[in-house]
Amino acid sequence: MSLFLESVPVAEQLAWLEEIKAAFALRLRVMDTKQWDRYPEMHTDDVVSETFSSVDGDHSHLPPAERPGAVVGTEALTRAISSFLDGVVTVTSAHHGHTPEITFTSPTTATGIWAMEDNLWWTNGDTEESLRGWGHYHEEYRRVDGRWLISYRNLTRLRVDHTPGFYSYRERNSPA
Repeated sequence: MSLFLESVPVAEQLAWLEEIKAAFALRLRVMDTKQWDRYPEMHTDDVVSETFSSVDGDHSHLPPAERPGAVVGTEALTRAISSFLDGVVTVTSAHHGHTPEITFTSPTTATGIWAMEDNLWWTNGDTEESLRGWGHYHEEYRRVDGRWLISYRNLTRLRVDHTPGFYSYRERNSPA
């Protein structure tokens, strides 16, 4: 598959490419700075995220929105990520996305793979807990009302290093 479509001028597609990169970068900054009112701006109303799924097994035969653990819609996604990073326990985060591989699949759709690294920290009593991870974001984009938005995301991890008590914050951030 070609990076560019033959039916659309390359200059226009280069502008689209920059729009997708900007939406991705804005999402990371808004997430790390906890601007939850802005988080939906970069996503389609029907966005699907499989980033939070911890269900074992191959569910690739199901549509993404029907897979176990999928988060669907901007409200649900914003709620999921904000409770993960900004619930009872505030988790400081720094996310990086690198070397995008973006392919236009039509004049209104594209796919992308981004190498990623994230760093997360929170204070557990007198102990600073931390996580550092590496992997890839697998995303899909859709052009809606002249804007490129994220319509699908899945995070695959290659490696995660963390302190022994890092995941205990989840118990504190979970609703009772």
